[in-house]
Amino acid sequence: MSVDTIARTAAPVVSYPASLAPVPTHYCPGCTHGIAHRLVAEVIDELGERERTIGVASVGCSVFAYNYFALDFAQAPHGRAPALATGLKRVSPGKLVFTYQGDGDLASIGAAEILHAAARGENITVIFINNAIYGMTGGQMAPTTLPGQRTTSSPLGRDVHTQGYPLRMSELLAQVDGTAYVARRSLHDVVNIRRAKKAIRKAFEVQQQGLGFAMVELLSSCPTNWGLEAQEALDFIRDEMVPAYPLGDFKVPEGEAPAARPGAPAAHGAPARDAGGRGKARGGAGRGGA
Repeated sequence: MSVDTIARTAAPVVSYPASLAPVPTHYCPGCTHGIAHRLVAEVIDELGERERTIGVASVGCSVFAYNYFALDFAQAPHGRAPALATGLKRVSPGKLVFTYQGDGDLASIGAAEILHAAARGENITVIFINNAIYGMTGGQMAPTTLPGQRTTSSPLGRDVHTQGYPLRMSELLAQVDGTAYVARRSLHDVVNIRRAKKAIRKAFEVQQQGLGFAMVELLSSCPTNWGLEAQEALDFIRDEMVPAYPLGDFKVPEGEAPAARPGAPAAHGAPARDAGGRGKARGGAGRGGA
């Protein structure tokens, strides 16, 4: 059999998810938003839910998420994706509704929205991208920025005495009675990407079963605003973010065992290594973050 014949008859090893639109991306090189998009699209395809899924885009680097998913989509004002998703789900309870939000959108301006959506036990799925910085607006400090981490609005490093401590949103929301499933995963290597996909699938299955609010937090990279090369940014997630934001299941449906137990987080006061080791993170107009 010739090479040409094999090429024509062999089944593809990797196919393009039907729920993902084949369009160019605006994300910066090395940004893991694209990986997160693909995982969500693959899960929706595998569940056979493409025709009845509605996504809600937030404001931030993922503001154009509706361009990348071949799904029905709505655009929410800054921080209000959970409120919009609540309305969509209540009006159309037979739909599968999810939000896609960054840390600035969800944990800052949208903190009240996400907390009360969880408290109400809204039967929606939330995909939360945590890259520890405001990406679209030029690399400012976010609620998730690590102690000591340099940003354009904390050029000397985040000082917890004047700028407060990072918010661990998964741990916070897991304590709310209305939540059914809360997990944190990472996108810094293949093993963790596969674990992230399983958690995303679980979050959608929780909604299918009508169990209540589900959220998956994904530790993500922002090479542009961290001032790092792509591989260095992935190493920063592994070495600095994971110790501060331990991976695992923080809440699972009653009667189920966690897939992974959260480890002990790093001391809040311990400063993070400067993301780039190069002084202040670049501001720029890059959209490498959430």
